[in-house]
Amino acid sequence: MDLILHQLGELALRAIPTFLLVIFLTLYLKYIFFRPLEKVLRRRYEATEGARRAAEQSLQHADAKTAEYEAAVRAARAEVYQQQEQVHRRLQEQAAAQIAEARAKSDAVVADAKQQIARDAAAARESLERESDLLASRIADAILGRSAA
Repeated sequence: MDLILHQLGELALRAIPTFLLVIFLTLYLKYIFFRPLEKVLRRRYEATEGARRAAEQSLQHADAKTAEYEAAVRAARAEVYQQQEQVHRRLQEQAAAQIAEARAKSDAVVADAKQQIARDAAAARESLERESDLLASRIADAILGRSAA
């Protein structure tokens, strides 16, 4: 048993430098390698996170500008449609006025033509009455003149 304890003691004594070397390497790597690496990783994360936030803000700004643009386009379209409707209405009114004017002129021409036709018909009746009386008397003379002869 003493021998085993003695061997264990020798083993522990020989392991102490290795143990100290491992502790030294751990502390050395922690301060020389891992802390700077951690700082670099933290800065990188902050930079990427900042870029992501900036990108989100840029997207929000772009969305707001897009909404403004779409609203302006809708307003402009509505204004154009309204102007087109006014022009269309004005053209319809002008066309209706021109049609009414043309109808009035044509009604006047028709009325004048009817009056002229009525005058011509009256003149023709008078002429026919005179001629019919003349013809009637000639026919009567012809018939009576033949019968008497």
